Amino acid sequence: MGIRLMIVDDQDLVRTGFRMILESEPDMEVVAEASDGDEAIDLAQRYTIDVALMDIRMKRVDGIEATKRIVELRPSTYVLMLTTFDLNEYVYEALRAGASGFLLKDAPPEQLVDAIRTVASGDALLAPAITRKVIEAYTSRPMRSDDTLPPELSELTSREIDVLRLIARGQSNAEIAKELFLGETTVRTHVGSILRKLNIRDRVQAVVVAYETGLVQPGS
Repeated sequence: MGIRLMIVDDQDLVRTGFRMILESEPDMEVVAEASDGDEAIDLAQRYTIDVALMDIRMKRVDGIEATKRIVELRPSTYVLMLTTFDLNEYVYEALRAGASGFLLKDAPPEQLVDAIRTVASGDALLAPAITRKVIEAYTSRPMRSDDTLPPELSELTSREIDVLRLIARGQSNAEIAKELFLGETTVRTHVGSILRKLNIRDRVQAVVVAYETGLVQPGS
């Protein structure tokens, strides 16, 4: 079965453009369109949607609130935020709301398609350098000594803490495996365990947790 998509944007031309790009892909199907967040929430409950392309700025209910509601109602639906700015002031809040990543609206079609496939596969780490840049720009927590573990992370093993730090720095499984002298399969196991113990959806949420708890410091 192909990837079922919902396009959420308050501009008709934008939705039409995305639909033309996405429906030319053999493994993608646009099953719903919404012009605002309120409509998107309703459609997310009526249709089975794998990935929602969500504009941030919209009238009535904006993309951030819609993302939060959709993720709560439909945990199996991933949200890819669309923004016109590299460091949009709302991006960090969107990630906190449960978005699996974000992409610039003017990204080339092949990048959009690749991003959707990445999110749909459950590997939600999009553009690690950009994600890290956003987190660093909007997170500022007191420095924490290395020997003090944030209480929110108390269930993680020392090795899982090491892996989480590297996830937060935007490293891929292969890069983590090389740095920690582990196999990629072992790293994937650690990542899955981290997500389960922290009760979070994906790697992007893991980055948010690492910065918000002070485990990783901006610029480190």
